[in-house]
Formats: sequence, C-alpha cells, structure tokens
Amino acid sequence: MSTSSSNSNPFSFALRGLRDREGGDCGSYYSIPDLGDQRIDKLPYTIRVLLESAVRNCDEFQITKEDVEKIMGWEKTSLEQVEIPFKPSRVILQDFTGVPVLVDFASMRDAMLELGGNPDKINPMVPADLVIDHSVTANVVRSQNAIQANMELEFERNKERFAFLKWGSSAFHNMLIIPPGSGIVHQVNLEYLARVVFNRDGLLYPDSVLGTDSHTTMINGLGVVGWGVGGIDAEAAMLGQPMSMVLPGVVGFKLHGTLRDGVTATDLVLTVTQMLRKHGVVGKFVEFYGRGMEELALADRTTIANMAPEYGATVGFFPVDHITLEYLKMTGREDETVSTIEAYLRANKMFVDYNEPKIEPTYSSYIELDLGDVEPCISGPKRPHDRVTLKDMKTDWHACLENKIGFKGYGIPKDLQNRVVKFDFHGRTAELKHGTVVIAAITSCTNTSNPTVMIASGLVAKKAYELGLEVKPWIKTSLAPGSGVVTKYLLRSGLLKYLSDLGFNLVGYGCTTCIGNSGDLDQIVADEITENDIIAVAVLSGNRNFEGRIHPLTQANYLASPPLVVVYALAGTVDINFEEEPIGTGKGNRPIFLRDIWPSSEEVSEIVHSNVLVDMFKSTYEVITKGNPMWNQLVVPTTDVYSWDPNSTYIREPPFFKGMSMDLPGPHSIKDAYCLLSFGDCVTADHISPAGSIHKDSPAAKYLVGHSVKHRDFNSYGSRRGNYEVMMRGTFGNIRIVNKLLDGEPGPKTIHIPTREKLYVYDAAMRYKNDGQDTIVLVGSKYGTGSSRDWDAKGTMLLGVKAVIAKSFERIHRSNLVGMGVIPLCFKSGEDMDSIGLTGQEQYTIHLPSSVHEMQPGQDIVVTTSTRKSFTCTLRFDTEVELSYFDHGGILQYVMRKLINSAC
Repeated sequence: MSTSSSNSNPFSFALRGLRDREGGDCGSYYSIPDLGDQRIDKLPYTIRVLLESAVRNCDEFQITKEDVEKIMGWEKTSLEQVEIPFKPSRVILQDFTGVPVLVDFASMRDAMLELGGNPDKINPMVPADLVIDHSVTANVVRSQNAIQANMELEFERNKERFAFLKWGSSAFHNMLIIPPGSGIVHQVNLEYLARVVFNRDGLLYPDSVLGTDSHTTMINGLGVVGWGVGGIDAEAAMLGQPMSMVLPGVVGFKLHGTLRDGVTATDLVLTVTQMLRKHGVVGKFVEFYGRGMEELALADRTTIANMAPEYGATVGFFPVDHITLEYLKMTGREDETVSTIEAYLRANKMFVDYNEPKIEPTYSSYIELDLGDVEPCISGPKRPHDRVTLKDMKTDWHACLENKIGFKGYGIPKDLQNRVVKFDFHGRTAELKHGTVVIAAITSCTNTSNPTVMIASGLVAKKAYELGLEVKPWIKTSLAPGSGVVTKYLLRSGLLKYLSDLGFNLVGYGCTTCIGNSGDLDQIVADEITENDIIAVAVLSGNRNFEGRIHPLTQANYLASPPLVVVYALAGTVDINFEEEPIGTGKGNRPIFLRDIWPSSEEVSEIVHSNVLVDMFKSTYEVITKGNPMWNQLVVPTTDVYSWDPNSTYIREPPFFKGMSMDLPGPHSIKDAYCLLSFGDCVTADHISPAGSIHKDSPAAKYLVGHSVKHRDFNSYGSRRGNYEVMMRGTFGNIRIVNKLLDGEPGPKTIHIPTREKLYVYDAAMRYKNDGQDTIVLVGSKYGTGSSRDWDAKGTMLLGVKAVIAKSFERIHRSNLVGMGVIPLCFKSGEDMDSIGLTGQEQYTIHLPSSVHEMQPGQDIVVTTSTRKSFTCTLRFDTEVELSYFDHGGILQYVMRKLINSAC
C-alpha cells in the first residue's frame, strides 16, 4: 500500500473529513494546513505534493518526521542537497519499457523460489498501468488501409511479446494493461488514466506518477506531479520502495501576455525549451505561474510539460485551476469526481484561483516570458533546443552546411552545397539535394494530443489541396495520432480527408517516427541518398531529433508543429524562405505562399470548439479495456510463474539474479581496467541504448540469424527489449556515435586496446570479459541526455563496464547506472580527459573503500593510471540509499533481499 496506517502515523492528527460545497461527504484526507506551519504558504505547488506524500506515508521507518521537516523547510534545505524519500501514487509503463519490467518481475519470482522466499511478494504494491503503445512502423505510405495493415503487421511480428504482456495482465495483481491500438501512453494517461486526486477506500490524496518513459512529464500539464525514471526505479516503486531523491530546487517560470495570431503551441514549447536549457534546469522542477496561464489551453500546457526532458527539468508543472477542471469534464470525467477534485485541492492549498488573493510561492530562481514575443519556429538539425525562427531558417540551413561538423554543422564544401541529383522515381523525374525533405511525419505525444495544432494541420492541408498543391511521391508522409479521439474530431470536421489527399494517411495510434519507427524509405531514394552523400531531412512534430534516432539516412531532423510538417512536405525542402519564396505552384500556375494556406487562430478555434466533443472521449475510452479481436484471440497460460521458452528471441530470462545469494557482494576496487569507449559531450541515451531498426551487419543481427530469424522479421530493438541477448549486443550500436578511440570515426565499433583490433563494441567487450579484464567508459558532459531507457544501463552492465567517468550526467541515466551497480564518477570542476592528459589507451585503477560503511555520498575517489597519472573524481552515489543499492549489487537485488527478510 502507498498509504501508512493512521495508527502508526505521527501526523494522524491531520487526518480529517472533507465535504463538498453542498455538504456531501467526499472522504478523508491529510490536511496540510492543519500542520499549522506558515512555511507551507510559500512552498511551490510541486513541493506541497511531495510534502503531502511524506505526511500521509510517514511510518517512522521508510519515511520519518525528519523527512517531513526537510520538505517543510524546502526554501533552505533545497540548497543543501538533502535526501528525501518519495512514494508515488502510481506507476505507468509503456510496453517497450514495460516488457523488461515484467520480464524482471517474472525472473524475480523464480529467484524468490530459489532463495526460499514467497513469489507472491513480487506484485505491484501501488497501482500500475501498462499501455501497449502499439509503436507502429509506418511502412504503408499513402494507403487508405494503412492503419489496418500496420496493425496486422505488428501482431504478426509481436505476437509473442503481446502474449507475454497478456500473461502478465492476469499473473500480476494491481496492474491494468491497456491493449494495443489504443494510443500513445502519455495521451491515454492524460485523457483517461490520470486521476488528479486519488480516492482509495475513502482516502483522498494527490495523483502522482513515475513512468518508464521520460515524457511522463506530459501529465504535469494536468496538475499531476510525475516524471520519467528507468525501469529499475519503476520496479522498486511498484514493489513498495520509496524513491530516494535529492530535494530539488524549483524554477518559477512566469507567463504573461497572449500568443500572436497564427503562433502555435509548438512554437511556444520550442521557445520555452531553448530558454530553460540556457537557464539551466537539470535536476530541478520547473513550475509555471502568472496571468498568462489563463491564456493557455490545457493542451498547450501539456505540450510544454511534455518536453521537460528536452529542456532538462525533472518536472514542468502547471498547478490545477479552472482550465484544468474544464478539461477533465471535456474528457469525460464525471461531474461528481471533478467536484471532489476541486474541493480537495482547495482545502489542501493546491488549487489556483486567479480571482482570489493569494501568497505567491517562493522559487529558487525566476524566468519570465511575454507570450506575445513568441515567433513561428522549428528546432534542429540535431538537438531539440537548437531553435530557429522560421524567417531565419534558410540562412541557418546554409550556415549548417558550411559549418564544421558538429551540432550545427555538416562541413560540406562550398562547391557541393547546391549540387542537384536527378533520378528516375518509378517513371517520374525526381531530384535530391542537401536539405530535401524525405520524411514528413505528424507524430509524437508532444503535439498529437493538442486539438489546436492538429486542426491547424488539417486546415493547411485543405487550403493547399484546394489551391492545387501536392506532396512529391518520394517523400514519406504519415499521420500517427495519440488516441482515437483525434481521428474522431478530424473526421467530424472533414479535415482528415485533406490530410489523406496529401499522403498523410493514418498509420496507427502510437510512437512512430519520433522513436525511429518510420520504416524504410523507398529503396530508390535510399540508394540515391547513400551514393551521393545527400544531407536528407526529416521534419516531424516530435520531441527528439538526436543523430541517428529518426532514420539512419536523415542526417538533418527538424522538430516542427503539425501544420508546419505539412508545409515542409509541400515545399519538399528546408532550404526555403517562406516570406519571400512560394511553397509551390498551384492551379493556373499560380505561386502559392505560406500566407495563402496558413489559418488564423480564430479559424482554428472555431473548428476546435465545434468538433472536439466530450462524447468522443467517452466513446473512445469506454471500450479501451475490451481490446480488439487480435488481442482477444491470444491464448496464454494462467500460471503465476512464467515458463521461459529457451528458443524465444523475444522473451529471455535475464541473468541479473543468476547465482544471487543472501550475502551482500559489497564494494570492490577496479584494478587495471581498460577503456572500452571514449566519448565527447552530449552523448545521448539514443547513442547508448538500442533503438530503432536492427542493422543487418550488427552483432544483434548475427545473433538473430543464428537463431533462424530472417532479416524481414528482425523487427526493432524496442520490440525485443525482453531479450537481453539482443539488447546487450545493440548497446552503443548507434551508427552516428563518435568514439575517440577511433579518432572521431562514427559508428558502433571500438579498439580492443591489448591487440589494437577494430571490433564491434559488443565483440570487444566480450573479449575483455572472457580475459577477466574490467572496463570503464570515459565521457564528456551531459552524458545520457534523452529518453529514460533502463537498457542504457542494463546493456552497459552486461557488457562488463564497471564505472563511467564523466564531466556530468543527465539525471535519469545516472540513476539507471546506480540501479545496475555501475559506478558513476565525475571529473572535478574544470577538469576533463584533455586537461588531465588522458588518451583512453591507459589502464585505470579506481580506489574504493573495502566497506560501504566507509563510503559517503559525493565523496572523493582517487583514480590512477598505468601511465602514472593520478586524479580525483566525485563519487556520484548521491544518497545513502544509493550506497545501499551498490552494496547489494543493484536496486533489484536490494529489493529482493528486503522482501525475503521482511517475511522472516
């Protein structure tokens, strides 16, 4: 249970009843005002949620009165890096990240039996929702039956994975599994699963959630505190363990003014992302406030909240107000439920009423934006926070071509920048040049949950089609909404037809191009790009555009609003100034400009209000748990312990608990380790964790071929996350990753130092392991930026890496490494590989105390090399609990032993 007994809770005096405005009984709750502390009025709303959770769950064991006092004194303690425990109200899993969680749970049940424990202990103790995201591969282009064809293909490929998940739906209690075809996990969470306020057996408390995807933060726009964690952290939370975290600073982001006509929520979020990256918010909460909040629809707020990982924050929070309540009603929540939500939040000082006087919270730092200053823009070509205003895009693109290779450069010689390659495309003359758009995708949770930008994309398509514009057939177009509601209002408004007419056919409900599931380009186009070294472009309404993520052949990837995705598909290039150049030629040879097809904000608003209806949400989600015929026909065993198939290439028992005993392994020094890989700055989770398609020459491909899997059935890394053999072979397998040991040559290989052989990373790692040699990884700053993938740490550990030494880590990746027992170390401020004189060719010895009791969070650790260099690093175990995880060999082993001991 996530709530302690009132009898053992020292704050039971604050437990009181709640009545609504009519005097009706709503239940009971822990009253924060009844604590009688004036400091509460100055706390940010996010910190009030942490405070309520600590008060409600205080048992003087996992959570103590001292923890409550730390949170109460946030204004001072947040400056001191103090540690607090946090118990979320629930956990949400996406199927790609959820499968490894259930695989681990199934394996833990086996280990429990071997260690003499009770396997029934391995069940979620807090509610867990798992949404089978149906992460489709948009293979079918310009086909009216694309969604059905893709669904059939997904079931053909993923039947075994889906069957495993269906087994889990009955084998594990307190878990809801949403069948495939329902939508993107974050939109389903927003429109259906989120409670805002829980009512559990008559006890009311705020909804809060940990999710196995970094964009779990989308729910912050609904006033729900939640963020992404690695699967291993989620597993521990599901098993009742409080999450140990550093009490964060909170950045106050003040909004005022109004967006100008024609400016979209996407333009706003890209602007906010750039501002917050510049401000520096990694590891912090961001809380939005100010009168500008009244001008932002709920969907606009969730668009901003969704991209918290891109601007680096743990949370991007919008407190609940009247706009939130109206959205809850529009999405089909019952009036009585909404009334209880309002009553509870008002009583506990968690509701914002702009018509009432209030004390402004205190924040750690402040930032401000006039919404009227936001301009139309896109971001790229390689990072989400590299915003470019639309009017400057042509100039910026040419600068990128000329700049030396980097985040904003490709190093193309001047005489080659405007070269045009002509070719025959199925009987039609076609051409490619640097900047040609080959993928245009309306996709991603960031934007497809927002009716305003989706309707705007339909209006752009309608105007363009009626004026005679068309999309070139060699551009791969797709439409992947976040839920069936989007289809309903696009159909009702008559706009879906025009999107289809331009090739934006409905391909499925789930993550597609944004996660790398764009499918293959036409082979003719792919060959021309490869043979002529074309810097081809993808434009998508997503949130991530890191190198190698979207498609192996699109070196430039731009994030844009859904209507701009349509515009760039029509233009066929990013090398265009929309203010001066036409998008194309329409009927009667008339040049058509952006201004001719761009809708006004009033046009969009009118269609949204008349076509986005409450019945659409109710009808969509009334049937969501009933599944579809293909799901319902899956026959699975009813056993509580999973029967592992040794021949499966999708679901394999992981080795994490093999040979585990009740004795703690404890810390041990790392002696004469070789450097497996050496990286610069901003290596992302996409570079580390296997994602997207499986290359035919990769170690993972060789493994699958060795198990009689044909190339057409390789599927994606995401679909095979339940097989550690595939995933460890794909770790560090990104084709764009740059390893300094290879003198800057991109690709998934490294140098085996003792023999000087150039090998795939997996092959080199296995040679080191077989020879009994430890390895480390050396990296620059912001290591692990991006998605919350536990395989970035699981794969690292399975490859035999014992420690990672970095200038800095992104929050989730550091936590993942800790959870898997890999030691995270940071160079001292002002130092790095170059300043110390490290080449990566040395052997490294990391001197650790022999007992965890001699260690402390953030202590200095000495590292020496075979070249007689010595330098000091900061140990990035940030809390005492993380040191305990390390002592046990990892977080899952820690939880297992705790569960077994609790039964003794």
